[in-house]
Amino acid sequence: MPTTKTLREGSTRKRAAILTAARELFLTDGFDRSSVDAVAARAEVSKRTVYDYFGDKKTLLQAVVDAVGQSLITTIRRTLDDTLTDLTEAGELEGALVTFSMRIATDMLGSAEYATLQRLVRAESGHLPHRGYNSMADTPDEALAERFAAFAEAGLLDVPDPRLAADQFIALTFGVALDRLGSANAAEDARVRPLVVEGVRTFLRAYRTT
Repeated sequence: MPTTKTLREGSTRKRAAILTAARELFLTDGFDRSSVDAVAARAEVSKRTVYDYFGDKKTLLQAVVDAVGQSLITTIRRTLDDTLTDLTEAGELEGALVTFSMRIATDMLGSAEYATLQRLVRAESGHLPHRGYNSMADTPDEALAERFAAFAEAGLLDVPDPRLAADQFIALTFGVALDRLGSANAAEDARVRPLVVEGVRTFLRAYRTT
């Protein structure tokens, strides 16, 4: 008889297989033309298993979108840890913030995962819980706000409202690129970097300690 651990690992693999199969079919065939039978066949599970895990096709679509969003959040948190940790001098901030922003603009905004999220949300918005559904919600902004709060605690920034500072940083960097260029994908457009650098400098003029 399989152990509890084996069953749990098997369930995790099945769930992942279903999500992968559904993602591929939703992207290639669209939500309406992708049947639960097709998802089950591609995932090599029974139709009953798909329903047992996700209930219905709309819930499965939301789970796919949420899984992609969580993958992107993981990328953002890893980039924060790689670029905005262990800073001790205010003079280090500009270079670190530019490096962080460029990593996000390539590893996240230029990734297949991000493109997948954008395609699914645009194409299948009518099947998601509400228009403008965002599986990432406020998590990236809040993670950046936590880092700014730590910089304030270390005396590197003067940020009375870290979340507001995070929102403004995003607007000054990625937001400007999106408004100006229609994309913040630095991997495909060399014009992103100068906009990011100037946005970082503008942010620091407002928030760097004097």
